Amino acid sequence: MSTTFPIILNLAAFIAILLLLFWMQKKYFSFAKRVFSALGLGVLFGLVLHFLYSTTSHEGAVILKHTIEYTDIIGTGYVKLLKMIIMPLIMVSLISAIIKLKGADSIGKISAISIGTLVGTTVIAALVGIVVAHLFGLNAEGMTAGAAEIARGEALLHTNQSMGEFSLPKMIIAFIPENPFQDIAGLRSTSTIAVVIFSIFIGISAMGIAKKKPELFASFEHFMQVAQAIVMRLVTIVLRLTPYGVAALMAKMVAISEFAEIAKLISFVAASYVALIIMFVIHLIIVTATGLSPVQFVKKIIPVLIFAFTSRSSAASIPFNIRTQTQGLGISDGVANFSASFGATIGQNGCGGIYPAMLAFMIAPTMGVDPWSLGFILPLLIIIAISSFGVAGVGGGATFAALIVLSAMDYPVALAGLLIAIEPLIDMGRTALNVSGSITAGTVTARVLGEMDTTVFNSNEQVQLDSDSSTNELN
Repeated sequence: MSTTFPIILNLAAFIAILLLLFWMQKKYFSFAKRVFSALGLGVLFGLVLHFLYSTTSHEGAVILKHTIEYTDIIGTGYVKLLKMIIMPLIMVSLISAIIKLKGADSIGKISAISIGTLVGTTVIAALVGIVVAHLFGLNAEGMTAGAAEIARGEALLHTNQSMGEFSLPKMIIAFIPENPFQDIAGLRSTSTIAVVIFSIFIGISAMGIAKKKPELFASFEHFMQVAQAIVMRLVTIVLRLTPYGVAALMAKMVAISEFAEIAKLISFVAASYVALIIMFVIHLIIVTATGLSPVQFVKKIIPVLIFAFTSRSSAASIPFNIRTQTQGLGISDGVANFSASFGATIGQNGCGGIYPAMLAFMIAPTMGVDPWSLGFILPLLIIIAISSFGVAGVGGGATFAALIVLSAMDYPVALAGLLIAIEPLIDMGRTALNVSGSITAGTVTARVLGEMDTTVFNSNEQVQLDSDSSTNELN
Protein backbone atom coordinates (compact mmCIF):
# COMPACT_ATOMS: atom_id res chain seq x y z
CA MET A 1 0.00 0.00 0.00
CA SER A 2 1.26 3.47 -0.84
CA THR A 3 2.23 5.63 2.10
CA THR A 4 1.09 8.86 0.42
CA PHE A 5 -2.64 8.55 1.19
CA PRO A 6 -2.25 7.88 4.97
CA ILE A 7 0.19 10.78 5.23
CA ILE A 8 -2.30 13.08 3.52
CA LEU A 9 -5.05 11.91 5.90
CA ASN A 10 -2.82 12.53 8.91
CA LEU A 11 -1.91 16.00 7.72
CA ALA A 12 -5.58 16.76 7.01
CA ALA A 13 -6.39 15.83 10.63
CA PHE A 14 -3.59 18.06 11.89
CA ILE A 15 -4.75 20.96 9.71
CA ALA A 16 -8.23 20.48 11.19
CA ILE A 17 -6.70 20.93 14.66
CA LEU A 18 -4.99 24.13 13.53
CA LEU A 19 -8.25 25.43 12.04
CA LEU A 20 -10.06 24.70 15.30
CA LEU A 21 -7.46 26.69 17.21
CA PHE A 22 -7.79 29.53 14.67
CA TRP A 23 -11.57 29.49 15.16
CA MET A 24 -11.07 29.73 18.93
CA GLN A 25 -8.84 32.76 18.39
CA LYS A 26 -11.46 34.45 16.20
CA LYS A 27 -14.11 33.74 18.85
CA TYR A 28 -11.92 35.50 21.43
CA PHE A 29 -11.23 32.47 23.61
CA SER A 30 -8.64 33.43 26.20
CA PHE A 31 -4.99 32.75 25.49
CA ALA A 32 -4.80 30.24 28.36
CA LYS A 33 -7.82 28.28 27.08
CA ARG A 34 -6.35 28.10 23.59
CA VAL A 35 -2.99 26.91 24.88
CA PHE A 36 -4.61 24.26 27.09
CA SER A 37 -6.74 23.12 24.15
CA ALA A 38 -3.67 22.95 21.91
CA LEU A 39 -1.88 20.92 24.57
CA GLY A 40 -4.70 18.37 24.79
CA LEU A 41 -5.29 18.15 21.05
CA GLY A 42 -1.56 17.74 20.40
CA VAL A 43 -1.30 14.89 22.92
CA LEU A 44 -4.37 13.18 21.47
CA PHE A 45 -3.11 13.48 17.90
CA GLY A 46 0.31 12.21 18.93
CA LEU A 47 -1.19 9.18 20.70
CA VAL A 48 -3.22 8.29 17.60
CA LEU A 49 -0.10 8.49 15.42
CA HIS A 50 1.93 6.49 17.93
CA PHE A 51 -0.48 3.58 18.23
CA LEU A 52 -1.35 3.50 14.53
CA TYR A 53 2.16 3.54 13.14
CA SER A 54 5.01 3.22 15.64
CA THR A 55 4.43 -0.47 16.44
CA THR A 56 3.49 -1.62 12.95
CA SER A 57 5.53 -2.47 9.87
CA HIS A 58 8.35 -0.59 8.25
CA GLU A 59 5.71 1.09 6.11
CA GLY A 60 4.04 2.41 9.27
CA ALA A 61 7.36 3.82 10.48
CA VAL A 62 7.78 5.63 7.16
CA ILE A 63 4.29 7.12 7.43
CA LEU A 64 4.97 8.32 10.97
CA LYS A 65 8.36 9.76 10.02
CA HIS A 66 7.01 11.78 7.09
CA THR A 67 3.92 12.93 8.98
CA ILE A 68 6.06 14.27 11.82
CA GLU A 69 8.43 15.93 9.34
CA TYR A 70 5.54 18.02 8.01
CA THR A 71 3.84 18.80 11.33
CA ASP A 72 7.22 19.70 12.77
CA ILE A 73 7.38 22.62 10.35
CA ILE A 74 4.87 24.28 12.68
CA GLY A 75 6.50 23.17 15.95
CA THR A 76 10.17 23.68 15.22
CA GLY A 77 9.40 26.69 13.04
CA TYR A 78 7.60 28.33 15.94
CA VAL A 79 10.47 27.71 18.37
CA LYS A 80 12.92 29.13 15.83
CA LEU A 81 10.82 32.28 15.48
CA LEU A 82 10.87 32.66 19.26
CA LYS A 83 14.63 32.28 19.31
CA MET A 84 14.79 34.86 16.51
CA ILE A 85 13.31 37.54 18.76
CA ILE A 86 15.26 36.68 21.95
CA MET A 87 18.43 38.69 21.32
CA PRO A 88 16.69 41.83 19.94
CA LEU A 89 14.23 41.67 22.85
CA ILE A 90 16.99 41.37 25.45
CA MET A 91 19.01 44.20 23.93
CA VAL A 92 16.28 46.81 23.52
CA SER A 93 14.52 45.89 26.76
CA LEU A 94 17.65 45.94 28.91
CA ILE A 95 19.05 49.13 27.39
CA SER A 96 15.67 50.86 27.77
CA ALA A 97 15.33 49.61 31.34
CA ILE A 98 18.85 50.80 32.28
CA ILE A 99 18.16 54.25 30.84
CA LYS A 100 15.15 54.49 33.17
CA LEU A 101 17.10 53.31 36.23
CA LYS A 102 18.60 55.77 38.69
CA GLY A 103 22.18 54.65 38.14
CA ALA A 104 24.73 51.85 38.02
CA ASP A 105 24.04 51.12 41.70
CA SER A 106 20.53 49.95 40.80
CA ILE A 107 21.92 47.65 38.12
CA GLY A 108 24.31 46.10 40.64
CA LYS A 109 21.55 45.51 43.19
CA ILE A 110 19.19 43.93 40.65
CA SER A 111 21.94 41.68 39.29
CA ALA A 112 23.19 40.62 42.73
CA ILE A 113 19.76 39.73 44.14
CA SER A 114 18.56 38.02 40.95
CA ILE A 115 21.69 35.90 40.52
CA GLY A 116 21.90 35.19 44.25
CA THR A 117 18.32 33.91 44.29
CA LEU A 118 18.85 31.82 41.15
CA VAL A 119 22.00 30.14 42.47
CA GLY A 120 20.60 29.74 46.00
CA THR A 121 17.45 28.00 44.78
CA THR A 122 19.57 25.76 42.54
CA VAL A 123 21.54 24.54 45.57
CA ILE A 124 18.24 23.87 47.38
CA ALA A 125 17.03 22.01 44.28
CA ALA A 126 20.15 19.83 44.36
CA LEU A 127 19.41 18.88 47.97
CA VAL A 128 15.83 18.04 47.00
CA GLY A 129 17.15 15.84 44.18
CA ILE A 130 19.43 13.95 46.58
CA VAL A 131 16.66 13.33 49.12
CA VAL A 132 14.14 12.18 46.51
CA ALA A 133 16.69 9.90 44.81
CA HIS A 134 17.28 8.28 48.21
CA LEU A 135 13.56 7.90 48.94
CA PHE A 136 13.02 6.17 45.58
CA GLY A 137 16.10 3.99 46.06
CA LEU A 138 17.64 5.04 42.74
CA ASN A 139 20.94 3.39 41.90
CA ALA A 140 23.05 3.20 38.75
CA GLU A 141 24.03 -0.44 39.29
CA GLY A 142 20.80 -1.96 38.01
CA MET A 143 20.54 0.06 34.81
CA THR A 144 21.20 -1.64 31.48
CA ALA A 145 21.97 -0.16 28.08
CA GLY A 146 20.66 -0.91 24.63
CA ALA A 147 22.28 0.04 21.34
CA ALA A 148 20.90 3.60 21.38
CA GLU A 149 21.94 4.13 24.99
CA ILE A 150 25.46 2.82 24.36
CA ALA A 151 25.83 5.12 21.36
CA ARG A 152 24.59 8.06 23.42
CA GLY A 153 27.01 7.21 26.22
CA GLU A 154 29.94 7.12 23.81
CA ALA A 155 28.86 10.46 22.35
CA LEU A 156 28.74 11.99 25.82
CA LEU A 157 32.23 10.67 26.60
CA HIS A 158 33.50 12.30 23.40
CA THR A 159 31.72 15.55 24.27
CA ASN A 160 33.16 15.47 27.77
CA GLN A 161 36.69 15.05 26.40
CA SER A 162 36.22 17.91 23.95
CA MET A 163 34.99 20.22 26.73
CA GLY A 164 38.35 20.11 28.45
CA GLU A 165 38.96 20.78 32.10
CA PHE A 166 36.07 22.51 33.87
CA SER A 167 36.98 25.63 35.84
CA LEU A 168 35.19 28.72 37.11
CA PRO A 169 37.72 31.15 35.55
CA LYS A 170 37.14 29.64 32.10
CA MET A 171 33.40 29.92 32.53
CA ILE A 172 33.61 33.57 33.60
CA ILE A 173 35.83 34.35 30.61
CA ALA A 174 33.24 32.69 28.35
CA PHE A 175 30.63 35.20 29.56
CA ILE A 176 32.65 38.19 28.37
CA PRO A 177 31.54 39.27 24.85
CA GLU A 178 34.57 39.36 22.56
CA ASN A 179 32.48 39.74 19.41
CA PRO A 180 28.95 41.01 20.23
CA PHE A 181 27.74 40.25 16.71
CA GLN A 182 28.72 36.62 17.20
CA ASP A 183 26.75 36.50 20.43
CA ILE A 184 23.76 38.29 18.95
CA ALA A 185 23.76 35.45 16.40
CA GLY A 186 23.69 32.99 19.32
CA LEU A 187 26.77 31.08 18.20
CA ARG A 188 27.98 30.23 21.73
CA SER A 189 26.31 28.46 24.66
CA THR A 190 26.93 31.60 26.75
CA SER A 191 25.68 34.02 24.08
CA THR A 192 22.61 35.08 26.08
CA ILE A 193 24.64 36.20 29.09
CA ALA A 194 27.19 37.85 26.79
CA VAL A 195 24.42 39.87 25.12
CA VAL A 196 23.11 40.84 28.55
CA ILE A 197 26.56 42.12 29.53
CA PHE A 198 26.98 43.97 26.20
CA SER A 199 23.55 45.58 26.62
CA ILE A 200 24.44 46.67 30.16
CA PHE A 201 27.58 48.39 28.85
CA ILE A 202 25.56 50.16 26.15
CA GLY A 203 23.00 51.31 28.72
CA ILE A 204 25.65 52.57 31.16
CA SER A 205 27.44 54.34 28.31
CA ALA A 206 24.20 56.07 27.35
CA MET A 207 23.66 57.17 30.95
CA GLY A 208 27.17 58.59 30.94
CA ILE A 209 26.32 61.11 28.21
CA ALA A 210 22.94 62.09 29.68
CA LYS A 211 24.38 65.11 31.53
CA LYS A 212 27.30 65.91 29.24
CA LYS A 213 25.39 65.78 25.96
CA PRO A 214 21.67 65.84 26.79
CA GLU A 215 20.61 66.48 23.17
CA LEU A 216 22.41 63.32 22.00
CA PHE A 217 21.00 61.33 24.91
CA ALA A 218 17.50 62.51 24.06
CA SER A 219 17.94 61.32 20.48
CA PHE A 220 19.25 57.95 21.65
CA GLU A 221 16.42 57.61 24.16
CA HIS A 222 13.87 58.31 21.43
CA PHE A 223 15.59 55.79 19.16
CA MET A 224 15.35 53.14 21.90
CA GLN A 225 11.66 53.91 22.42
CA VAL A 226 11.01 53.35 18.72
CA ALA A 227 13.14 50.19 18.66
CA GLN A 228 11.39 48.79 21.73
CA ALA A 229 7.94 49.50 20.27
CA ILE A 230 8.85 47.70 17.03
CA VAL A 231 10.45 44.73 18.79
CA MET A 232 7.50 44.35 21.19
CA ARG A 233 5.13 44.38 18.23
CA LEU A 234 7.25 41.66 16.64
CA VAL A 235 7.08 39.70 19.90
CA THR A 236 3.29 39.99 19.89
CA ILE A 237 3.04 38.68 16.33
CA VAL A 238 5.20 35.63 17.12
CA LEU A 239 3.48 34.88 20.44
CA ARG A 240 0.11 34.71 18.71
CA LEU A 241 1.36 31.54 17.03
CA THR A 242 1.79 29.83 20.40
CA PRO A 243 -1.26 27.49 20.37
CA TYR A 244 -0.32 26.16 16.94
CA GLY A 245 3.29 25.61 17.99
CA VAL A 246 2.26 23.89 21.23
CA ALA A 247 -0.05 21.48 19.37
CA ALA A 248 2.72 20.50 16.95
CA LEU A 249 5.39 20.15 19.64
CA MET A 250 3.22 17.94 21.84
CA ALA A 251 2.14 15.79 18.90
CA LYS A 252 5.77 15.12 17.96
CA MET A 253 6.86 14.37 21.52
CA VAL A 254 4.06 11.86 22.14
CA ALA A 255 4.20 10.25 18.68
CA ILE A 256 7.90 9.37 18.80
CA SER A 257 8.13 8.45 22.50
CA GLU A 258 9.28 4.92 23.28
CA PHE A 259 6.69 3.93 25.88
CA ALA A 260 8.28 0.53 26.52
CA GLU A 261 11.62 2.12 27.33
CA ILE A 262 9.93 4.76 29.45
CA ALA A 263 8.23 1.98 31.46
CA LYS A 264 11.64 0.48 32.29
CA LEU A 265 12.79 3.80 33.74
CA ILE A 266 9.46 4.79 35.27
CA SER A 267 10.95 5.02 38.76
CA PHE A 268 13.42 7.68 37.60
CA VAL A 269 10.64 9.56 35.81
CA ALA A 270 8.46 9.44 38.93
CA ALA A 271 11.32 10.51 41.19
CA SER A 272 12.19 13.38 38.86
CA TYR A 273 8.66 14.76 38.86
CA VAL A 274 8.30 14.37 42.63
CA ALA A 275 11.50 16.41 43.04
CA LEU A 276 10.28 19.00 40.53
CA ILE A 277 6.94 19.37 42.30
CA ILE A 278 8.62 19.70 45.71
CA MET A 279 10.91 22.41 44.35
CA PHE A 280 7.97 24.25 42.80
CA VAL A 281 6.28 24.23 46.23
CA ILE A 282 9.50 25.71 47.66
CA HIS A 283 9.24 28.49 45.06
CA LEU A 284 5.73 29.20 46.33
CA ILE A 285 6.98 29.26 49.92
CA ILE A 286 9.64 31.80 48.92
CA VAL A 287 7.01 33.94 47.19
CA THR A 288 4.77 33.68 50.27
CA ALA A 289 7.68 34.80 52.45
CA THR A 290 7.81 38.06 50.46
CA GLY A 291 4.22 38.77 51.51
CA LEU A 292 2.49 37.72 48.27
CA SER A 293 -0.30 35.22 47.65
CA PRO A 294 1.05 31.93 46.23
CA VAL A 295 -2.37 31.16 44.71
CA GLN A 296 -2.38 34.45 42.81
CA PHE A 297 1.22 33.83 41.77
CA VAL A 298 0.33 30.43 40.29
CA LYS A 299 -2.67 31.84 38.43
CA LYS A 300 -0.51 34.44 36.74
CA ILE A 301 2.42 32.20 35.71
CA ILE A 302 0.56 29.08 34.52
CA PRO A 303 0.51 30.09 30.81
CA VAL A 304 4.28 30.64 30.62
CA LEU A 305 4.94 27.37 32.48
CA ILE A 306 2.80 25.51 29.96
CA PHE A 307 4.83 26.94 27.12
CA ALA A 308 8.12 26.11 28.83
CA PHE A 309 6.83 22.57 29.44
CA THR A 310 5.98 21.99 25.80
CA SER A 311 8.89 23.83 24.15
CA ARG A 312 11.63 22.48 26.47
CA SER A 313 13.50 25.76 26.04
CA SER A 314 14.16 28.29 28.80
CA ALA A 315 15.67 30.66 26.25
CA ALA A 316 12.62 30.53 23.98
CA SER A 317 10.46 31.27 27.06
CA ILE A 318 12.17 34.63 27.69
CA PRO A 319 9.53 36.74 25.86
CA PHE A 320 6.73 35.00 27.81
CA ASN A 321 8.72 35.29 31.01
CA ILE A 322 9.18 39.06 30.69
CA ARG A 323 5.55 39.72 29.79
CA THR A 324 4.31 37.53 32.64
CA GLN A 325 6.45 39.41 35.15
CA THR A 326 5.63 42.92 33.91
CA GLN A 327 1.98 42.57 32.88
CA GLY A 328 0.90 39.79 35.25
CA LEU A 329 2.95 40.27 38.41
CA GLY A 330 3.54 44.02 38.25
CA ILE A 331 7.33 43.72 38.26
CA SER A 332 9.31 46.61 36.79
CA ASP A 333 10.81 46.31 33.30
CA GLY A 334 14.38 46.40 34.60
CA VAL A 335 13.96 43.60 37.13
CA ALA A 336 11.89 41.46 34.75
CA ASN A 337 14.42 41.73 31.92
CA PHE A 338 17.39 40.99 34.17
CA SER A 339 15.84 37.98 35.93
CA ALA A 340 14.41 36.47 32.72
CA SER A 341 17.69 36.88 30.84
CA PHE A 342 19.89 35.61 33.67
CA GLY A 343 17.43 32.79 34.41
CA ALA A 344 17.77 31.39 30.89
CA THR A 345 21.40 30.42 31.51
CA ILE A 346 22.15 30.79 35.23
CA GLY A 347 20.92 28.76 38.19
CA GLN A 348 18.39 26.57 36.43
CA ASN A 349 16.73 24.63 39.25
CA GLY A 350 15.63 21.68 37.14
CA CYS A 351 18.47 21.26 34.66
CA GLY A 352 21.34 22.60 36.75
CA GLY A 353 20.20 21.48 40.22
CA ILE A 354 17.92 18.46 40.51
CA TYR A 355 19.11 16.44 37.51
CA PRO A 356 22.92 16.39 38.02
CA ALA A 357 22.44 15.90 41.78
CA MET A 358 20.27 12.82 41.21
CA LEU A 359 22.76 11.34 38.74
CA ALA A 360 25.70 11.94 41.09
CA PHE A 361 23.78 10.35 43.98
CA MET A 362 23.03 7.27 41.85
CA ILE A 363 26.64 6.87 40.72
CA ALA A 364 28.33 7.51 44.09
CA PRO A 365 27.74 4.00 45.56
CA THR A 366 29.23 2.38 42.43
CA MET A 367 32.40 4.43 43.10
CA GLY A 368 32.59 3.26 46.71
CA VAL A 369 31.40 6.65 48.01
CA ASP A 370 28.80 7.12 50.75
CA PRO A 371 26.26 9.52 49.16
CA TRP A 372 25.22 10.77 52.61
CA SER A 373 28.71 11.76 53.70
CA LEU A 374 29.65 15.43 53.90
CA GLY A 375 32.67 14.53 51.77
CA PHE A 376 30.23 13.84 48.95
CA ILE A 377 27.40 16.33 49.53
CA LEU A 378 29.41 19.52 50.18
CA PRO A 379 31.68 19.25 47.09
CA LEU A 380 28.64 18.31 45.00
CA LEU A 381 26.68 21.38 46.12
CA ILE A 382 29.66 23.69 45.53
CA ILE A 383 30.23 22.27 42.05
CA ILE A 384 26.53 22.54 41.20
CA ALA A 385 26.45 26.17 42.39
CA ILE A 386 29.45 27.04 40.21
CA SER A 387 28.35 25.00 37.20
CA SER A 388 24.86 26.54 37.32
CA PHE A 389 26.41 29.55 35.57
CA GLY A 390 26.15 29.20 31.84
CA VAL A 391 23.82 26.18 31.53
CA ALA A 392 22.45 26.29 27.99
CA GLY A 393 18.83 27.46 28.00
CA VAL A 394 17.66 25.05 25.31
CA GLY A 395 16.67 21.39 25.19
CA GLY A 396 19.70 19.36 26.28
CA GLY A 397 20.95 21.90 28.81
CA ALA A 398 20.53 19.36 31.61
CA THR A 399 22.88 16.95 29.86
CA PHE A 400 25.46 19.74 29.56
CA ALA A 401 25.11 20.48 33.29
CA ALA A 402 25.40 16.78 34.14
CA LEU A 403 28.60 16.48 32.10
CA ILE A 404 30.18 19.36 33.99
CA VAL A 405 29.15 18.12 37.44
CA LEU A 406 29.99 14.44 36.91
CA SER A 407 33.35 15.18 35.29
CA ALA A 408 34.23 17.63 38.08
CA MET A 409 33.38 14.89 40.62
CA ASP A 410 35.52 12.48 38.55
CA TYR A 411 32.47 10.25 37.96
CA PRO A 412 31.65 8.44 34.67
CA VAL A 413 29.31 10.44 32.45
CA ALA A 414 27.89 7.51 30.48
CA LEU A 415 24.93 7.13 32.86
CA ALA A 416 23.25 10.12 31.22
CA GLY A 417 23.23 8.09 27.99
CA LEU A 418 21.10 5.39 29.63
CA LEU A 419 18.31 7.91 30.13
CA ILE A 420 17.98 8.82 26.46
CA ALA A 421 14.47 7.34 26.14
CA ILE A 422 13.02 9.49 28.93
CA GLU A 423 15.02 12.67 28.35
CA PRO A 424 12.24 14.53 26.46
CA LEU A 425 9.66 13.55 29.06
CA ILE A 426 11.56 14.74 32.12
CA ASP A 427 13.12 17.68 30.29
CA MET A 428 9.65 19.18 29.90
CA GLY A 429 9.16 19.35 33.65
CA ARG A 430 12.72 20.53 34.25
CA THR A 431 12.30 23.44 31.85
CA ALA A 432 9.03 24.52 33.47
CA LEU A 433 10.78 24.55 36.85
CA ASN A 434 13.69 26.55 35.39
CA VAL A 435 11.27 29.25 34.25
CA SER A 436 9.42 29.17 37.58
CA GLY A 437 12.76 29.72 39.32
CA SER A 438 13.53 32.66 37.05
CA ILE A 439 10.17 34.30 37.80
CA THR A 440 10.64 33.60 41.51
CA ALA A 441 14.01 35.38 41.37
CA GLY A 442 12.38 38.35 39.64
CA THR A 443 9.62 38.43 42.27
CA VAL A 444 12.08 38.34 45.19
CA THR A 445 14.23 41.04 43.60
CA ALA A 446 11.26 43.29 42.90
CA ARG A 447 9.93 42.94 46.44
CA VAL A 448 13.31 43.64 48.05
CA LEU A 449 13.93 46.72 45.89
CA GLY A 450 10.33 47.99 45.88
CA GLU A 451 10.04 47.46 42.12
CA MET A 452 6.62 45.74 42.13
CA ASP A 453 3.12 47.13 41.63
CA THR A 454 1.04 44.93 43.94
CA THR A 455 -2.16 46.32 42.44
CA VAL A 456 -1.29 44.59 39.17
CA PHE A 457 -0.26 41.42 41.03
CA ASN A 458 -3.53 41.24 42.98
CA SER A 459 -5.77 42.10 40.03
CA ASN A 460 -7.94 39.48 38.38
CA GLU A 461 -6.69 40.56 34.96
CA GLN A 462 -5.04 37.64 33.18
CA VAL A 463 -2.02 38.65 31.16
CA GLN A 464 -2.62 38.12 27.45
CA LEU A 465 0.80 37.10 26.23
CA ASP A 466 -0.16 37.41 22.58
CA SER A 467 -1.65 40.92 22.73
CA ASP A 468 -0.07 44.36 22.83
CA SER A 469 -1.08 44.88 26.47
CA SER A 470 -2.58 42.91 29.32
CA THR A 471 -5.96 44.57 28.86
CA ASN A 472 -6.32 44.39 25.09
CA GLU A 473 -8.83 42.10 23.51
CA LEU A 474 -7.39 39.32 21.43
CA ASN A 475 -7.75 39.62 17.72
